[in-house]
Amino acid sequence: MALLEICCYSQASAETAQLNGADRIELCAAPKEGGLTPSHGVLRLVRETVTIPVHPIVRPRGGDFCYTDDEFSAMLDDVRLIKTLGFPGVVIGVLDEEGNVDIPRMRQIMQAAQGMAVTFHRAFDMCRNPHEAVDKLGDLGVSRILTSGQKASAEKGLSLITELKHRSGVPIIMAGAGVRVSNLHMFLDAGVEEVHSSAGMWTPSPMRYRQQGLSMSSDAQSDEYLRYCVDGEIVAEMKAMIARHRAF
Repeated sequence: MALLEICCYSQASAETAQLNGADRIELCAAPKEGGLTPSHGVLRLVRETVTIPVHPIVRPRGGDFCYTDDEFSAMLDDVRLIKTLGFPGVVIGVLDEEGNVDIPRMRQIMQAAQGMAVTFHRAFDMCRNPHEAVDKLGDLGVSRILTSGQKASAEKGLSLITELKHRSGVPIIMAGAGVRVSNLHMFLDAGVEEVHSSAGMWTPSPMRYRQQGLSMSSDAQSDEYLRYCVDGEIVAEMKAMIARHRAF
């Protein structure tokens, strides 16, 4: 049966995902940045309250995946902290200036993460040669790759996802980016072993007083009074679809 991973941006969302049948959680901060490293406080709280596997992301900023020495040093420290806190896995990815997987740095990450499952995230979708990258990541011992098949969505990239899945089975190819109830059957029919979804929605802030015409974001159009959270009904529906597909 396919495994369902839910991307969560808070402790509350992680609990919602767990309650509604998620198999694993990718824990992040900053949904508008595509996911950044959660704070130490959030990491501790989730570790204490969520019992299904949680894999925090380590990503110090938005943008590309080619990091300065200082950024990379901070990433290694975050990996070690996540390991110390007892998480079973971590989500991370680094590229070099030419768009290749940065093998020397990935070796350092694998050493720091020893004993944890390592997921190479969608930095993979920005790499130059996906076939070469899969082989090199497999040689390093990476457990899985989260990918949209180098397209804007996993649905559009399903052909590459399927092709990579059949290469060796190691690492596991996990489909993510735009995986939802309406297209989940496509990934299940293709035999994808793991799917990744935010199963999310934007909900209004409970604040009654609102300061209009002012934003704390660099994006002046950003709505300060919306919050991203997991929709438990969507998680439950996706889990039920997976169970029904297995029955057939």
